[in-house]
Amino acid sequence: MLVCAPKPMGHLDSTHDGDVVSIDNPLPAHVLGEVRMHQAIYKNRSDVHGICRVFPPNVLALAAMGLSPKARHGFGSYFYPEVPMWKDPGLIRNEEAAQGVAKTLGQASAIVVSVNGAVSVADSLEKATVLAWFLEDAARVELACLSAERQDHVTFETQEQAAQRATWVGSIAERKWQYLTHGDIETI
Repeated sequence: MLVCAPKPMGHLDSTHDGDVVSIDNPLPAHVLGEVRMHQAIYKNRSDVHGICRVFPPNVLALAAMGLSPKARHGFGSYFYPEVPMWKDPGLIRNEEAAQGVAKTLGQASAIVVSVNGAVSVADSLEKATVLAWFLEDAARVELACLSAERQDHVTFETQEQAAQRATWVGSIAERKWQYLTHGDIETI
């Protein structure tokens, strides 16, 4: 798998190639230890071909309260009934924790990794990126519901209702990807 260079994202440019890392072998010393999560997810999910590790502010605010977003609006429907959460606040730098995250993720499209961010997964990197954006918006809505003391409201009564709304038909991922990458030198 290809992982980004171990540098702050804002410092990466088109000259940083990243590293190709084996899914089955130990990580090279210069690769971030949390990449073990990626290895474990790829081992457990043959449908996953793209993973994003992100640190969205609203997701982190919810995680600090031990919460994760529920499916309360259109973007949240992709995570019905709610985003699973790995509750251990430690860094994911060993096999046991990485396997725990992958198992907790299960077949979901994202997981909150306690106060250490979140991971979104999909059949493409573009779609995983779009899901990361959807996750942060779901957290924004969740915080608004908590603030309004309306966290008991259920938007989607069934998984089928949420699945009908959580569609990729109509170039949803492609259009959001274009929006998110507009003007990036890597995509020009």
